[in-house]
Amino acid sequence: MKKLAIIGASYLQLPIVKKANEMNIETHCFAWEKGAVCKDFSRFFYPFSILDKDHILDICREKKIDGIVSLASDVAVPTISYIAEKMGLIANAYEDMLVATNKFKMRQRFFEYGVPSPRYMLDDGDIDDKNLQYPLIVKPVDRSGSLGVMKIDHKRDLPDAVQRAKKESFTGQAIIEEYVSGSEVSVEAISWNGVHYILAITDKVTTEAPYFVEIEHHQPSQHPAIIQEKIKAATIQALNCLHIRYGASHSEFKINDKGEIYIIEVGARMGGDFIGSHLVQLSTGYDFLKGVIDISLGHFEIPVQDKKNSSGVYFLCEETKHLLPYITNVLILK
Repeated sequence: MKKLAIIGASYLQLPIVKKANEMNIETHCFAWEKGAVCKDFSRFFYPFSILDKDHILDICREKKIDGIVSLASDVAVPTISYIAEKMGLIANAYEDMLVATNKFKMRQRFFEYGVPSPRYMLDDGDIDDKNLQYPLIVKPVDRSGSLGVMKIDHKRDLPDAVQRAKKESFTGQAIIEEYVSGSEVSVEAISWNGVHYILAITDKVTTEAPYFVEIEHHQPSQHPAIIQEKIKAATIQALNCLHIRYGASHSEFKINDKGEIYIIEVGARMGGDFIGSHLVQLSTGYDFLKGVIDISLGHFEIPVQDKKNSSGVYFLCEETKHLLPYITNVLILK
């Protein structure tokens, strides 16, 4: 029986734990015990910090792990690559993943390779924004899921926004970027040996300024074909420049009213909020979870997308409360 290490045990990792169980793979889950919903589903659970790379490595060696994965966690990505390199397993290079999980280093790489990106600066304790045009977006350099993200329109708001972002950052750093107005999409892809396969483009809806919390995701994208082709080309360019060669990726873009696209960031992992774990398979028929597990175990088959469905997810909140009558009706029917 193959053995799979899974880094993280929150609800985000539960789909891949269940998929591995379905595939008759022995699961070894590593995570902080608080909030570890996967503990009751994984064959083995180890209550360690996912940042404790060497401790996890020792156990993976002892158990003779065959592959290592995570889903929608940027924090887990360097740990996965570190352990995979030490054990000769399939994953992206550790040094490259230190870039791919740091928004400032990622921006530097984008500019070096000519990937269309907003202008930016790193807060280094002496904020000088004279080269940036307001409005600005301030965010932690090393978090995902809109944590610590804030849009500001005036210089007077910059110090508070920076402090807010730094509190959410593991390294205590914030990146400041020019704000790009327009619609937002993400691109879900899977890669094998540097060849990238675009699975879906997701239209995203957020709460807008100042915090941009995501509240809806829809596949397939409704953008014109010419825009989608530009997005796909930029995705391939971004994945190549970040040296993402294996596994899932989740690339986020903004499209302005002129049809110009700007990359916001790339995650070397599946998109969260059910995008990678559920929507891709519902829309395309491709089992994205199985594909990611197979790659970690050294096996790859070109994705077959045999469906052309529409799928989406709404998150119930103030902005989506208009859905309550429909939800109530569905519950009554059940």
